[in-house]
Amino acid sequence: MPMNKVEIPGVNTAKLPVLTNGKMRELFSALQAGDIKARDELINGNLRLVLSVIQRFQNRGEHSDDLFQVGCIGLMKAIDNFDLGQNVKFSTYAVPMIIGEIRRYLRDNNPIRVSRSLRDVAYKALQVRDYLVHRFAKEPTISEIAEELAVPREDVLYALDAIQEPVSLFEPIYHDSGDPIFVMDQIADEHNQDKNWLEGIAIREAMRRLNDREKMILSMRFFEGKTQMEVADEIGISQAQVSRLEKAALMHMRKHM
Repeated sequence: MPMNKVEIPGVNTAKLPVLTNGKMRELFSALQAGDIKARDELINGNLRLVLSVIQRFQNRGEHSDDLFQVGCIGLMKAIDNFDLGQNVKFSTYAVPMIIGEIRRYLRDNNPIRVSRSLRDVAYKALQVRDYLVHRFAKEPTISEIAEELAVPREDVLYALDAIQEPVSLFEPIYHDSGDPIFVMDQIADEHNQDKNWLEGIAIREAMRRLNDREKMILSMRFFEGKTQMEVADEIGISQAQVSRLEKAALMHMRKHM
């Protein structure tokens, strides 16, 4: 696929019509007068607008034709709700609606389940973000979005975080002389450090010096997660005895670590 070009199966994008502003106003006037054919012509005449929008979503792992169909739904909603009296270009009005429809589709198909209330806050935040961008011609801050929504800033941050798509650990983030650096290469693994590895060896060596009952008690308590009462019931002694044996075994291990 050539860069900056979207190919849709069954659609010859090179032959999609382009409507002039005058023709657009004429068709909207006809549509508002009840002419259904004018709606079809408006849809066909603005499919290039959908194509231009879905270019920014090409790296999401979704098929272009799926995004195109979803974008067309946003386009139809924009056509049905557009008001000629607002003195706004149709593309200015339609693009945020197309983007919103695609983002909603991507959120609903996210493998990580997010509650409806969080999705609603995030969706409203994205709508407000688009509104503020068009109004002030600059990217709004989270605080400005939260103020417009009249909700705490933390709620907006949490909601927008919740709908972020997961990133593969094997996604390349940098290429150095042909050798890619993946996300996983930038993540520290605290569970596999040399210090932890040596501590594990020391613990195993110390446990070998315990008798069978002490090994059983520590294993049940710290590896199986059982309470002292559960251990006592299982091996047939009192909880007080389990407590004394556990403390003695731990002190014995400390001497050899």
